[in-house]
Amino acid sequence: MFTEAYMQRALVTALLLGPLCGLIGVFVTARRMAFFSDTISHAALAGIAVGFWLGFTDPTLPMVAMGLGVAALMLWLKEKTDLLTDTIMALLLSGSVAFGIVVISLLKGFRGELHRYLFGDILSVGPQEVWLAFAVSAVVAVAVAVRLNALTLLTASEDLAHVSGIPVRRLNYAFVLVLTVVVALSIRLLGIILVTSLLVIPPAAARNIARNLRQQIVLAVLAGALGGGGGVALSYRFDLPCGPSIVLTSVALFLATLAASRLRQASGRALRSAP
Repeated sequence: MFTEAYMQRALVTALLLGPLCGLIGVFVTARRMAFFSDTISHAALAGIAVGFWLGFTDPTLPMVAMGLGVAALMLWLKEKTDLLTDTIMALLLSGSVAFGIVVISLLKGFRGELHRYLFGDILSVGPQEVWLAFAVSAVVAVAVAVRLNALTLLTASEDLAHVSGIPVRRLNYAFVLVLTVVVALSIRLLGIILVTSLLVIPPAAARNIARNLRQQIVLAVLAGALGGGGGVALSYRFDLPCGPSIVLTSVALFLATLAASRLRQASGRALRSAP
């Protein structure tokens, strides 16, 4: 199994980006930013279209640039206008998707590429992309470990973090930068349509059985690895699309942890009611 080089690269990439998404996803879900990440992932479509229009064979750089631009615009509109956050996100999501579709419709010969980025194509990742995923995962893991206390306090309360001397605005922008890069890399894994699921499902599965934030981080990283690696293995074994297989494996993990949580609660109630 996994004797082919492309499958080995796919498995390694999934085992790198799955835990990375799980790690970042803990803070994304705790800060209720799932729709934020969804907006950034859909904005990537406009970046992909612009990248192909400018002649890029690999539109990762324009994709990240467009994601960062949309993220910065979201934060600016939130600070400078009275619009509600979900209104801003819906506006930018629909606008960026419409712009991307219009640009791609004007281009010739890129319909197959569009399908690949919409639904993911982890089997086509090359050695450079594997090393990039490794580098980003290592840098983000170290950064989170160094700033874990500040991130935890920021997640709990921005006002309390500000009073405690934490540079809230700078940390927010740094978090958005990291989130955008992670989303852009993960699009090759799951595609634009499914990428948010890997940021949400492993942390949700971990939260079912974790007792504190640190446990949730460890369990979310483990769930991301199991979902990513297990999804690729199932895809190889049953000849299924990789992206949906990863998502369905993660959903299965969520259901398993949910059942475990319910059993633990029932056991606790039984012990308390026992004479």
